[in-house]
Amino acid sequence: MAASPLVRREARRFHLFALPWSIGFVFFTGGPIVVSLVLSFTRYELLSSPQWVGLDNYAQLLRDPDFWMATRNTVYFGAASAAAGVVYSLAAALLLNIKVRGQSIFRTIIYMPSVISGIATALLWIHVLHPDYGLVNYLIGLVGVQGPGWLTDASWAIPGLVIMTTWTTGNAMIIFLAGLQGVPVSLYEAAHIDGAGWWSRFRHVTVPMMSPVIFFNLVVGFIGSLQAYQLILFMTDGGPANSTLVLGLYVYRYAFKYFEMGYASTIAWALFFLVIVFTVIQFGLARRWVHYEVK
Repeated sequence: MAASPLVRREARRFHLFALPWSIGFVFFTGGPIVVSLVLSFTRYELLSSPQWVGLDNYAQLLRDPDFWMATRNTVYFGAASAAAGVVYSLAAALLLNIKVRGQSIFRTIIYMPSVISGIATALLWIHVLHPDYGLVNYLIGLVGVQGPGWLTDASWAIPGLVIMTTWTTGNAMIIFLAGLQGVPVSLYEAAHIDGAGWWSRFRHVTVPMMSPVIFFNLVVGFIGSLQAYQLILFMTDGGPANSTLVLGLYVYRYAFKYFEMGYASTIAWALFFLVIVFTVIQFGLARRWVHYEVK
């Protein structure tokens, strides 16, 4: 059955309005992805023509101890950052969902760090996490505990970065807040009548009803954390002793410090496959704890 003139006209309008995005995707996203895949099979030092080397870059990658160190750091940072971000943003959303005077002001204050420039955030947290005069160690010292060197101690560098990234999870908080407002009040009332306390209501009502939102934020946060490198570059540059060297930063080093674009592309594709693997694992595990409302 042929489409009506109205349907064809709407289809043309759709393609017309989608054309700028399509052009941008082809030239600025899709094109570079294809080029990077081709370059991963070459030796390309930027100042000379690419030379085809086949799978040599991938074989070198498997023998590269720094690559495996960066992979471990990436998974550690990604998992810790995603988990901490979900816990913090959900807790903030629960508090901001309470009807109090000045509610919009509190929501703005909590969300504001998400729109601050990355470099400004890094400069701020370098001082906040400073081992001698930083705010975090000062607060810890008030209870008689000597704070660690958050960005200077190899054992504490990634936890320090996780604390910093948790501060900027305003977008996840907004999504959680929207999800909380979609939970039927009748479920809380029924649980309260049955004698459930606040913890039981949170565990048996809020978490199951919010599990799709928790899953979404966990997946998006984990993918974003696996690709992080800008703030890490500015705050630690992979140190101390490569304890914060992540794959994104490793790509940057080979691409813009060593000018080995072929090997940098290989690392980038290894990061891509790492993201795919962990995303598939998360979707597989989601069947056990994510509950969707059946209508």
